[in-house]
Amino acid sequence: MALRNLDVDLLRCFVTIADTGSFTRAGERLGRTQSAISLQLKRLEEQLGRTLFVRSPRSLAITPNGERLIGPARQILRLHDATVAEMFEPDIAGSVRIGVPEDFATAHLPSVLAAFAEAHPLVELEVTCDLTLNLLERFHAGHFDLVLVKRQPTQERHEGVRVWREPLVWVARDRKSAVDYSRVPLVVSPEPCVYRKRATEALDAMGRPWRTAYTSTSLAGSLSAVRAGLGITVLPLEMVPSSLTAVGPEAGLPALYDTEIALIEAAGLSDTAHRLAQHIIAALERGRGT
Repeated sequence: MALRNLDVDLLRCFVTIADTGSFTRAGERLGRTQSAISLQLKRLEEQLGRTLFVRSPRSLAITPNGERLIGPARQILRLHDATVAEMFEPDIAGSVRIGVPEDFATAHLPSVLAAFAEAHPLVELEVTCDLTLNLLERFHAGHFDLVLVKRQPTQERHEGVRVWREPLVWVARDRKSAVDYSRVPLVVSPEPCVYRKRATEALDAMGRPWRTAYTSTSLAGSLSAVRAGLGITVLPLEMVPSSLTAVGPEAGLPALYDTEIALIEAAGLSDTAHRLAQHIIAALERGRGT
C-alpha cells in the first residue's frame, strides 16, 4: 500500500472551518477567499475519500468522518506549529497577561487571540475578564502586560490607542417592554461599570427616574434578565442579540455616547507582549473594515 501524506495547509483549513462554522470566517482568519477555502476542503476530502462537512445554503455540519479527523488534525497542527516556532521564532515565547472587558472578549476577541496563539504556539496567553475600572486599577498595580478598556470618546486626553468604536444603544425584550415605566428598570453590572454610569448619567440628564432592577456580574446573566422582561440594559450595537430589540427616543430614552475600546501597554513591555499588541490592533482594524 502506497504511503499517504496529509497536507498541513489542508488540515489547517479543515480545522478552521470547524472552529468558525463558516467558509467565509475561515477565509478571513486564514487570509484566503471563500472559494479558495472551498477548494482546499474539496482537495482534502478527495485525498481522504470521505466527506467531512454536510453543507446547505443555511447550515454547515461536520460529519462523523470529520469528527474522527478533528482531534488528530489538531494534534498534527500543534506539533507542526510548535516545531516551526522553535526553529524560526524561538524569541517569540513566554507569557503575556491581558485584561479585557467581558462583553468585548465575548464578541470580538476570541478569534483574534486564537489566530495569535496558532501563529505563536510557544506563547502562553493569560486572559482575565473584568469591569473596566477594575482592569485599570489592576493594570496600574502591575498585574497586566496589556489591557483593553472602555472609555468615552469625548475625553480630551487618552491613555493607550483606540482599537474599536461603535454606537451604544438601549436594549429591551421588545419595544413594548421599554415604555410606560414611571422609573426605568435597569439591568446593569456591579459598580464600577462604564456602561452603568453612562446609562444613569444619561437618564439623570433628561430628568427621567430610574431604578436598579437587576445586577449581574456576567453578560449572559444580564441578557437573560432582559429576555425575561426584568428591565433594559445598554450594549454596543453589534452585540445586540437577534432575540432582543434596540430602542431609543421612541421609548422616551436618551441618546448615548459611542463606546470606545483602547489598548494600553505596560511600561517595559516584552517583545512578545508588544507583538501581541500589534496583532490585536491590526486584527481589530481589519474587523472594522478600516
